[in-house]
Amino acid sequence: MELPKNAYFKGKIVPYAEAKVGVLTHAFNYGTAVFAGIRGYWNADEEQLYIFRPIDHFRRFLQSARLMLMEIDHTPESLSRILVDLLRVDGYQCDIYIRPLAYKSDEAIGVRLHNLHDDVTIVALPFEKYIANDTSAHVTISSWRRVDDNTIPARGKVSGAYANSALIKTDAARSGFDDALVLTQEGHVSEGSAMNVFLVRNQELITPPITDNILEGITRRTVIELAQKELGIKVIERPVDRTEIYLSEELFMTGSAAQIVAITKVDHRPIGDGAMGPIAAQLRALFDDAVRGRLPQYRKWNMAVYSEEALPVH
Repeated sequence: MELPKNAYFKGKIVPYAEAKVGVLTHAFNYGTAVFAGIRGYWNADEEQLYIFRPIDHFRRFLQSARLMLMEIDHTPESLSRILVDLLRVDGYQCDIYIRPLAYKSDEAIGVRLHNLHDDVTIVALPFEKYIANDTSAHVTISSWRRVDDNTIPARGKVSGAYANSALIKTDAARSGFDDALVLTQEGHVSEGSAMNVFLVRNQELITPPITDNILEGITRRTVIELAQKELGIKVIERPVDRTEIYLSEELFMTGSAAQIVAITKVDHRPIGDGAMGPIAAQLRALFDDAVRGRLPQYRKWNMAVYSEEALPVH
């Protein structure tokens, strides 16, 4: 993986090699950090780099920080402005991944959230596929359960909680799968290791509700809107049983890093006819056009980096 060129760190843009923290940093020792994952997409025809839904991502980022009792003196708009400044210094002309991180920055021993200082850093780096086999992924049902919201807030991207995702992902990968589906303590389908889940049954698009320990995904929200408005598909948010997955006509996962990943096999059982279905294929094409600024009706989602007049964002 190619390292970032620069970083927003301690209030200014510096070479990435200068963005360093000590080994006693609280976030490093106790997982007391929150993060966001944002994508930037290169449109070669327009010679423009578009950040996808930055205001929405930074709004959720600040909500995650609030859950961890962080005091961040920024708004979604001010963080977007910093990001644009960083990306203009970086000068990327390719698809990128952006990682904002808010963290407890004191070098101190002691488990707590209070009486600590909070800092923000942002980096960006070239990035393509999160899952290489994204049109025909093979997943398993993980033996690990999703962390419950009363244990660690599921709707916050808390860094310490991703130890759960790491256990899920590694066990799946070492068993020969691309990823895994994870169940709640009640046995309902929650998420992938770090992605939201959708299935198609009877030509309806179904996804677990936000009360089943899922991250309130921005790509998830995007897919719901595209499915309803562009494809005229009914979208239902409700609990999903494990066996419904095996009987689904289509299955896919969504996330900022992963985008839309079609799943064609679960635990050696084919989904539908064992190939990516038409709804997933149409949504993947629509999504790619939307994130690259090719759909006028969704330009509100795109912020242009190399433009003096940034497009409106929501």
